[in-house]
Amino acid sequence: MARFLTLRLLMAALVAVLVTVLLALVVHLVPGDPARTILGPQATPALVRQVRHQMGLDQPLPLQVWSFLSGAARGDLGRDFLSQQPVTQLIGQALPHTLVLAVSALALAVLGGVPLGVYAATHPGSWGDRVVAALSVSLITVPAYVSGLLLLLLFAVTLGWLPAINAGSFADPLDYLRHLLLPAVALGATWLGYLARLVRAGMLEALTSPYIQAARALGLPARVIVYKHALKNAIIPTVAILGVGLGNLMGGAVFVELIFNRPGMGTLLFDAIENRNFPVLRGGALVIALLFVLANLLADLSYRFLDPRIKVGTEG
Repeated sequence: MARFLTLRLLMAALVAVLVTVLLALVVHLVPGDPARTILGPQATPALVRQVRHQMGLDQPLPLQVWSFLSGAARGDLGRDFLSQQPVTQLIGQALPHTLVLAVSALALAVLGGVPLGVYAATHPGSWGDRVVAALSVSLITVPAYVSGLLLLLLFAVTLGWLPAINAGSFADPLDYLRHLLLPAVALGATWLGYLARLVRAGMLEALTSPYIQAARALGLPARVIVYKHALKNAIIPTVAILGVGLGNLMGGAVFVELIFNRPGMGTLLFDAIENRNFPVLRGGALVIALLFVLANLLADLSYRFLDPRIKVGTEG
């Protein structure tokens, strides 16, 4: 177990360093002069030089990469070019809203998708299985921003049951939950359908395995066979996918936050792109990438605990 954990941590750290280096170089990968792009074509050469100096673009490229890498390791991602606030402060204000939205969407997807997948697998060929299949495919094919618009028009505009925009305040949990419900459902609907199909496929395979047939021959109750033995093995691929799912949900939150006008990383990055604010864009992209790496690491560790037989690099 110690070897497994060490290798996974080293791989995660290596990916994090490579992502940081890539983001340090992204300013130079974009066509044109970033300083002139920010200031516009009417900027004077003196002002362009000043902005290049503020952004550190007048330094040698290896020094720029090292400055960003060492600063990120200390928690210093630079300053917002427009407001001169630390980028970490802006991210600290936006990140909690996005994390709550992504985790809530993933929780709704798991709470809905896993039971539907189990039901479909235990009733193959029934009308319930066909309904679950049709629902799953429908949810998978509808993008989050389309679901968001439909939910917004139905429950906020037409029925007026839930608020349409903003995120509420953490100080009022009930109001925050009311603002969170529609965005979380819109963001998690696609993954609910995907998990239902994935769990159904895994359960069908598990239910035909020899150990399940042996459990049935021993007279174990059906509930014990399905939930204690079959589901435990069928859920391992699902757990592995959840790490990727959380990263995708973080990316999908960009559109959902814009539709519902929620403060979060999506809104922050969209404003940074619109204003050509490279320090905020680079810092925000780094944080999301690191969260993606962390989510995949936790998924690796989770399915290693679910199935101790999983090894990393056996000899021979």
